[in-house]
Amino acid sequence: MSYKLVTFEGADGPRAGMVVNDRVYDIAALTARPAYATMLGVLADWPAADKLLRAAAGKPDAAGLPLAQTRLLAPLPRPGAIYCAGANYTDHALEMAKLHNRPIEPDPHTQGLKPWHFIKVSHAVAADGDTIDITSASKTMDWEVELAAVIGRPAKNVPIDKALDYVAGYTIANDLSARDMGRRPHIGETSPFKSDWTSHKSFDGSAPMGPWIVPASEVGDPHKLGMKLWVNDVIKQDSNTSDMIFNLAEQLSHLSSRITLWPGDIILTGTPAGVGAARKEFLKPGDTTRVWVENVGELTNKMA
Repeated sequence: MSYKLVTFEGADGPRAGMVVNDRVYDIAALTARPAYATMLGVLADWPAADKLLRAAAGKPDAAGLPLAQTRLLAPLPRPGAIYCAGANYTDHALEMAKLHNRPIEPDPHTQGLKPWHFIKVSHAVAADGDTIDITSASKTMDWEVELAAVIGRPAKNVPIDKALDYVAGYTIANDLSARDMGRRPHIGETSPFKSDWTSHKSFDGSAPMGPWIVPASEVGDPHKLGMKLWVNDVIKQDSNTSDMIFNLAEQLSHLSSRITLWPGDIILTGTPAGVGAARKEFLKPGDTTRVWVENVGELTNKMA
């Protein structure tokens, strides 16, 4: 039986939940496992938890809450670490090279290069439906649709052909980017202190995610998923995860060669062309972003 993982606002605060047939069930109560009260607790026991949840999903009782009347939080309100792939779609790398007057680089595979990532802080996460305060962070706020992979097993030195076995499931992310904060003013272009990745990528609300985590077995091949982003119902990005430069397996394998990945860590796998910077368009207060990833769902946020 299929299900989705959520974190919902319970009577006593956030609770890990399972969505089955448009009803939300408290996972700890349903499985009699107190450690499953939080999503990190569920993921810490993955894949054993997955087996329990599949069994429970096949025979849910009447205690579930109507999904439409339940407030969903980010599925992982405080993930472990958020690793974000940089310039990981060929068309996006080309549009950014053009924007910054940089030469077009060849496929990094041909140069023996590996994936590279930056990190967002966990408290940058926002939920589906949240309003994001962009005006205090940037005058040129950009959007970026991304497939996000949620780690479900400790991963260290994982070979590429085994890498996807360590993914519990997938959610949707909008990697909001403060373009005007990424490079410090009054510092030379060649200075090693020119870039400011924290202000650029890790402000409050810069990582909307959700509305849920879909187990990996329900999503299928993560390298063959359609992905789209609209601003005020005008489509801006329309691509497929098959266009990644470094696919998820390569990314996870490489990250695990440097850092142990833990259950509850998240990998944002990159964004395709169509970002605002290339169009000289940016988000304004009152705008709404809607992000879709095939087999996962939709994520919607309003800007303020």
